[in-house]
Amino acid sequence: MDEKSLKPQLRFKEFTDAWEQRKLSKIATMHARIGWQNLRKSEFLDSGDYYLITGTDFDDGKIDLKNCHYVAKERYEQDKNIQVKNGSILITKDGTLGKVAYVSNLQKPATLNAGVFNVELLTEDTDRKYLFQYLKAPFLMSYVSQKATGGTIKHLNQNILVDFPVIRPKKIEQQKIGTFFSNLDNLITLHQRKLDKLSNVKKALLEKMFPKNDSDVPEIRFKGFTDAWEQRKFDEVISRIATGLNPRDNFKLNSGGTNYYVTIKNFEHGHLHLDENCDKIDDTALKQIQERSDLQKDDILFSSIGRVGDCYLIESKPKNWNINESVFTLRPNKAAVNPLYMFHTIHADCVLSYILNNVTGSTFKSIKISDLKKAIIPLPNKEEQKKLGIFLSKLDNLITLHQRKLEKLKNIKKACLEKMFV
Repeated sequence: MDEKSLKPQLRFKEFTDAWEQRKLSKIATMHARIGWQNLRKSEFLDSGDYYLITGTDFDDGKIDLKNCHYVAKERYEQDKNIQVKNGSILITKDGTLGKVAYVSNLQKPATLNAGVFNVELLTEDTDRKYLFQYLKAPFLMSYVSQKATGGTIKHLNQNILVDFPVIRPKKIEQQKIGTFFSNLDNLITLHQRKLDKLSNVKKALLEKMFPKNDSDVPEIRFKGFTDAWEQRKFDEVISRIATGLNPRDNFKLNSGGTNYYVTIKNFEHGHLHLDENCDKIDDTALKQIQERSDLQKDDILFSSIGRVGDCYLIESKPKNWNINESVFTLRPNKAAVNPLYMFHTIHADCVLSYILNNVTGSTFKSIKISDLKKAIIPLPNKEEQKKLGIFLSKLDNLITLHQRKLEKLKNIKKACLEKMFV
């Protein structure tokens, strides 16, 4: 490599020096539990004073200590080379290969099972957090794949790792890069926790804001509402159920048209994705499908196969898209049920459990229109339906906002990994 190629596209402005390339074996050692030291399942303890870290404890660059097993003191003391401390870098060598974790928040001594390498620095001129980020970037697995020589590597051999090229700047620049990515990782973790918390809040509310099977009122409801809820079949509150068309004998996909052909894969968790993952149809095919589906504002798209029960509420009459035969379109009878309320209620356990209990098929789960019509929906009065629909939509919007922030941060990190490393 020439000196020019050893400079990243993006770097902190005060640095201009070229980076150097060193083999991993020149800057770190890699140790794992050797064969005769391996542990029997009976030695995996549910409690104790010494953590036993395995490949299953890796969680997106961290170690999830909540589910860690423990090991006896003599097993911990058996090999100092695999004793783990805060700041240790770990790499999985069995199972899912090449997962990397940086150990922090360790409250007890820890050791490793046989499927994990402990990476320890040999020199003072390498920053731990920099090396962790470099190993966690795609470079390592790309290198491992190249060494597979025609087959899939089922075990990450130390002989492969020792020659892995690590390209690095001087330590002060390493430290800035390591800190930058650590801060970015912390921000991603923060938004992930917020998202998980909101998702759990929604799950709990869906359980409590709709009546249980043996009750006609929910545990939690808005002030001012005291009336008992009704139980109605879908068939009584839906004025129409239809499907789209299969292209077979009807039209050709991706033959120059610009309209989107929506299948069950194109809507998920209440969102419709009209993007490059959609097949395309021409105007003639679009008109042909619309004559069958008759999609209108406030119709609900319903996945009848695969992710059975996934839904999307149509916000305005479609102009440049329509659906295939695996997507049901449900038209709520507005005299009986608020469309927004019905959309959210499908995801509540009181409805979804019936749907999932009535799917058929072993490989591809699906539900028949005749069975869907028999599903029971709990109905409060129209005003309470409206309030519930608006409340759950606002909660969904908040969840979506955090999802987008999280996705944006992950994309930023991906771009930085490509441009801030050589």
